[in-house]
Amino acid sequence: MADPQALLESLDQLRSELDQALAAQDWEQLAGLNARVKPAIEPLMVALEQGRIDAALVRDRLDALNQFVEAANQAAIKARDEARESLKGVNENRTAARAYQNVSTNRQR
Repeated sequence: MADPQALLESLDQLRSELDQALAAQDWEQLAGLNARVKPAIEPLMVALEQGRIDAALVRDRLDALNQFVEAANQAAIKARDEARESLKGVNENRTAARAYQNVSTNRQR
């Protein structure tokens, strides 16, 4: 069985990597790191059930992960909204270009 302290340190490292990926808005890396969360938490929960680790330590880590999830959700919403606005601008530019093209084509006749 893994050392509970090593499990906590591993989860702390994962959380640090998640924070860095979120700060960089590296969504691909976040997806990969997200896949490691459950396997990192499961042995902690087993250690908790067996009384080998202090519940407060686990609760602190889980609270920190919940805060991260909230921050990541907000960042994803912001990125989605920014992408939507950018696409809206592209569509407006495309419409303006078509209108100009139509006007200039009609003048040449």
